[in-house]
Amino acid sequence: MSGADYVVVGGGTAGALLATRLSEDPGTSVILVEAGPSDEHEDRARTLRRWDEMVESEYDLDYRSVPQVRGNSEIRQTRSRILGGCSTTNTMIAWTPLAADLQDWVARGAEGWGPDEILPYRERLLTPIQPVADADRNQYVSDVVEAACAALDLPLKPSGWDDGSLNADARGAGFFDVGYTPESNLRSSTSIHYLHPALAQRSNLSVITDVVVTRIVFDEADGDPDSVPRAVGVRLADGRVLSAEREVLVCAGAIDSPALLQRSGVGPVPVLRAAGVDVVADLPGVGENLQDHAEGLVVWEATRSVPSTRASGWDAGAMLTLGDTPGAPDVLMHFPVEAWAVHPENHGYSFPEQIVSIAPNVAKPSSRGRVWITSPDPAVAPCIDYRYFTDAEGHDESILLAGVRAARRIAEAEPMASWVGRELFPGADVVTDAELSEVERANHQTVYHVSCTCKMGSDDDPMAVLDPQLRVRGVSGLRVVDASSMPTLTATNPVVTIMMVAERAADLIRD
Repeated sequence: MSGADYVVVGGGTAGALLATRLSEDPGTSVILVEAGPSDEHEDRARTLRRWDEMVESEYDLDYRSVPQVRGNSEIRQTRSRILGGCSTTNTMIAWTPLAADLQDWVARGAEGWGPDEILPYRERLLTPIQPVADADRNQYVSDVVEAACAALDLPLKPSGWDDGSLNADARGAGFFDVGYTPESNLRSSTSIHYLHPALAQRSNLSVITDVVVTRIVFDEADGDPDSVPRAVGVRLADGRVLSAEREVLVCAGAIDSPALLQRSGVGPVPVLRAAGVDVVADLPGVGENLQDHAEGLVVWEATRSVPSTRASGWDAGAMLTLGDTPGAPDVLMHFPVEAWAVHPENHGYSFPEQIVSIAPNVAKPSSRGRVWITSPDPAVAPCIDYRYFTDAEGHDESILLAGVRAARRIAEAEPMASWVGRELFPGADVVTDAELSEVERANHQTVYHVSCTCKMGSDDDPMAVLDPQLRVRGVSGLRVVDASSMPTLTATNPVVTIMMVAERAADLIRD
């Protein structure tokens, strides 16, 4: 096919779902373009327990950042080039977005994205989601959950974290809801549960894999001073041009979506000119507003072997608030089966074979980073500056410290206390705020939740790239539908939120 009604760029979490939903109308043609291969016969991408084999694999773009002023400069940012995208790689912790997050979106100009409009989309998802099955519940992790409830005075979440309600009180500790099928450990990626069944049944849906979209094609100006450039297709790296009769829908993720817009001439004029790209539309917000969950770490010597039982291995955690707003958590903790201590090891720490850890992250970061291109060549990776812990008020740093101290309290409480020996990282002698901040900021990890770089907002927000219909400002025929479109990062793991954004986008486009 040389064209279709809709061309969807990126077959990841949002793109695979969006292409499937739009092709439900037999009178509508859809082409989905994915830079990587199909996941259909890749067992690593289909089995949830094998998620870590996808990270830093041949499917990983493995992006790096510029040096960080106050954070870890050695982050390896996983972005998956394969159908299903990050939903083929992540741990599928399946939170319904909290009402407080959606209310915040509306307050920031995303009209129509409040809890009443968005939460019903949770019931439409085709991806199986349920609490971690009893057979996959690790006894060590169960003991950490019990200790967290005791140490932090949190309610136990006994049968799945999220019931799909407005979550008036989000605090608690327990096993998460997870996107998987327990009997087979099949992950609930959008490629598996949306795209592949649709491809088997529909002739109006086509997928092109293993080719990069180099830029969006815009029509020539018609001389009308009131007209704006219109997206009419995309150019592929192999030279082909695919036409889009109705719209081009960009779903390439929070790093590659703004990079594609910038390569196509849509973005901040200084960035475009420095990269040698002709300006189509001056949109200063493209690539700005980057947000991520910076995650701290505490590691202890384990006094006994931890069982291997798991769904993904990151199946439980805790959520706590430091203020008096129970629906707006400050810290989200993960209780992994196996400690992940790569960054301390890179900085000279050594660990025995048996260790355990708790990973607390900054649930609602105030720091803002950016993404930008330096060349029109898609083979040149975009620059990423997370600007971790640079907010003027010091909010993110204070939350990180509070999370680490809370993790230490959990380890002192039974029954976790019976599993742990010495604190190995950051170390029991690291006590003061200054000492703890220096060590944790140098060794923190990402939860791979880069978001918000093409945010939607109101007409009076000069940094809003999208209107509340997800349409790119300054042009026509172009939308962005993925994690980059969120105004702010959700306090929780965002994969289900991104699915719900794509479900709503399908309705907005059809309307």
